[in-house]
Amino acid sequence: MVNIQSTQLDAVFHALADPTRRAIIARLAQAPCGISELAAPFAMTLAAISKHIKVLEGAGLVVRSIEGRNHTCRLDTGPMVGGMEWLRHYEKFWNQRLDALVTALNTDDTAE
Repeated sequence: MVNIQSTQLDAVFHALADPTRRAIIARLAQAPCGISELAAPFAMTLAAISKHIKVLEGAGLVVRSIEGRNHTCRLDTGPMVGGMEWLRHYEKFWNQRLDALVTALNTDDTAE
């Protein structure tokens, strides 16, 4: 059985794994904008940028609205919540493990 939440989390992390897509997300965090404006800082075609945007749309991170020939993209941070929860879980886990290691090392030092 496919876990829908896991599939969504995989899509978000896949989308954020690429530096171009992270740059697009950073730009959209400022304000919605068009495809041409998103493509301007990159040395790639509009078709290539459009493929990156489709990956971001597939992850639910970008919503595109179309009026005539104008495509405007805006950021939707909702899907990032699952990723943040996943990271918080493992941050807590590793902090506990590292605290236990420090305690063990300090105990060894004082025993000697």
